Amino acid sequence: MSELKGLVVDYGGVLTNTLEETMAAWAEADGLDVSEFGGAMKKWLGSSYGEQSQTNPVHALERGELEMTEFEQGLASRLKTRDGRPIAADGLLGRMFAGFQLQPLMLDALRRSRAGGVKTALLSNSWGMDYPREGWDELFDAVVISAEVGMRKPEPEIFLHTAKQLGLPPEQCAMVDDIGANVKGAVAVGMVGVHHVDPERTVEELERLLGLSLR
Repeated sequence: MSELKGLVVDYGGVLTNTLEETMAAWAEADGLDVSEFGGAMKKWLGSSYGEQSQTNPVHALERGELEMTEFEQGLASRLKTRDGRPIAADGLLGRMFAGFQLQPLMLDALRRSRAGGVKTALLSNSWGMDYPREGWDELFDAVVISAEVGMRKPEPEIFLHTAKQLGLPPEQCAMVDDIGANVKGAVAVGMVGVHHVDPERTVEELERLLGLSLR
């Protein structure tokens, strides 16, 4: 394995609390049965990571090919509250991700990695959300948002693009993501994959890979 000189991290579910927690908070706030959301997504979208990934709306949204308002309208039309009321389409994605909470341990690990000479990048599949970018200059050498570059994870091109933004070969980069298919996509282009489950385990693994103290 090449000496690792780059660290690439996902946003939602890695630098924040889990997607499950965020979805649960949104469902509670909107009075939605979260299992209904999962069912609607499965029926409407198919697999974002299989053969249908070239055509489904999530894919198009993440690559910036579909307007956020159009996606919100399509999704809202397939949902209803627990008592049968329609879900408001306006601001749906903003409400969906309002429960994101940044994870201090992961942010500290990024700062310490960068201070230790490791180049850092954010690589996120965007659902049209407004990222809280304050302080990113001190965290990242590069920021790659799927809708801004017209590519999405786990497409190999977006991992290669991110490595290029860092000025590194992919073999010298580690990729941290909470979605297994994205980790596999990174590994397929030569990166070292770290499947994020919780901050403690991820930081421990990064300390081992990078040879740095990150706490």
